[in-house]
Amino acid sequence: MDTVVLLSCTGLGLGALYFLVASGLSLIFGLMDVLNFAHGALLSIGAYATWWAGTEAGLSFWLAVPFGTLVGTTAAVLLELFLIRPLYSRPRDQILATVGVGLAVPALLMGIWGADARPFPQPAVLSGTWHVLGATVPVNRFVLVAAAALLLLALRLFLARTRYGLIVRAGVEDRAMVMALGIDVRKAFTLVFAIGGAAAALGGALGGLYFGSVNPGQGTGLLIFAFVVVVMGGMGSVTGAAVASVGVGLVQQFANYYTGAGLGDLSVVVLLAVLLLVRPRGLTGRLA
Repeated sequence: MDTVVLLSCTGLGLGALYFLVASGLSLIFGLMDVLNFAHGALLSIGAYATWWAGTEAGLSFWLAVPFGTLVGTTAAVLLELFLIRPLYSRPRDQILATVGVGLAVPALLMGIWGADARPFPQPAVLSGTWHVLGATVPVNRFVLVAAAALLLLALRLFLARTRYGLIVRAGVEDRAMVMALGIDVRKAFTLVFAIGGAAAALGGALGGLYFGSVNPGQGTGLLIFAFVVVVMGGMGSVTGAAVASVGVGLVQQFANYYTGAGLGDLSVVVLLAVLLLVRPRGLTGRLA
């Protein structure tokens, strides 16, 4: 029983981390029709900025995480303004450009700090464990779950209750009509990119808690599963991404434990294939 509880909590923590990455990816693609292959780079930037602030700059963890998130958000805004915006009408060039950034950023981080993983600073309050139904579970798993739940709530409120959320949704349906009404939809799209970058950077900052370290390729590895989550949840559906993240995290953890190392990744691919055969549009296939 305690093993099942531990695997469940760990799977939920991993699923929460996937959602932090996939939510921004789903938001950007669903609202802007941009496949951002540089999203993993934004995660790496947030992770390393948090690590640098907590180790080199001497900031506390509670200040290092907002700093890392802010750096990742700034990088996302610059990416949208100077690289993505000029290529909105050229989707192929968008893909090539974001793939290039996704490869260049890990190489840059590796050139500055080396390829070895760096121990991630963790406050004492988050490095302990909680006893849940007889299982000893690291506290950071619950931190990730709480962060993912708050992010899901914030994104749903943004899309449904705010003026910019409504502008973005309308701009996706008919950008020309929205601009004809005197609304600059480009500002709203930049805001969406900033939100997506902030979510990815936060995922990188908190991912250091889960893994205990940061490395240049961390963002690239998580990006693969983030794409799986986005496809399973339905392209552009934040709620669907949340549900898919939970399923992927749990399946991966249980498969790795009860079968063999590496089969957890294979089980996720099988789950994706089965779901797409049954529901080609994913769990929801809509923006919500």
